[in-house]
Amino acid sequence: MYLADYHTHSLISFDSQAPLKAMADAAAGAGLAELCVTDHCDLLDEDGGRVYDFDWPPALEQYRQAVSACSSGLKLKLGLELGMGHIDPEAAQRILRVPELDFVIGSVHNLSLQAGGEDLFHLDYTASEGCYAALDDYFASMALLAESDFYDVLGHIIYPLRYMSAPVSLDRYWERVDGIFRAAAERGRGIELNTYTGKAVREWKLVMDHWRACGGEIVTLGSDAHAPGGVAGGFQEACALLRETGFRYVAVYEKRRPEFHRL
Repeated sequence: MYLADYHTHSLISFDSQAPLKAMADAAAGAGLAELCVTDHCDLLDEDGGRVYDFDWPPALEQYRQAVSACSSGLKLKLGLELGMGHIDPEAAQRILRVPELDFVIGSVHNLSLQAGGEDLFHLDYTASEGCYAALDDYFASMALLAESDFYDVLGHIIYPLRYMSAPVSLDRYWERVDGIFRAAAERGRGIELNTYTGKAVREWKLVMDHWRACGGEIVTLGSDAHAPGGVAGGFQEACALLRETGFRYVAVYEKRRPEFHRL
């Protein structure tokens, strides 16, 4: 089985302290064929302030050093998790113009500009009403992102559920999600199955059913690891779920082009 973790973070991300070499060593130890580092670049900061660029030089330097030092059995790829790319096409295009870039996750981590832009992590999710208000805004932003050119796969579609303590259901959102999925599939893009380092795998069953029903074929696996111990977390269960859902291949990327390996 060809295993590749395509959603990981290093110390280039504000919420990680892990050197990329340590992440690569963990990937090699887990028997992965590939590791793609996808550090954060959000066009809104945690308080909703605008961000217009990404500091590529330290990210590229770390990547080049890790490539030269990592295990010969591991392919190390350079990616980026670009948040809210649709709100500033000019900035997104400029940021993604790096020749070494292999892969882009398109994510939504913030409320929309109209709703203040605050990071979703900081919202109050103790009442269902607040949860549904956040999800309404989240899927509206994801629909706009899906229509853009600033991603290869859409990241962690069910991301806000990680933080919600009140009982919520996605039943009211499946029609919207299907529209998002059709837009991505028509553009030849994919989605990721994000295991959240193994904490969330079975939750993806309905998501993958809908992705397949909407014509989706491209799927990447991502642990969302911010430390070496989370690399490839839950991947065996995730691969079994994909096969159960009817998928036969997992995607990896080289210079923004997908390649497929049998599960």
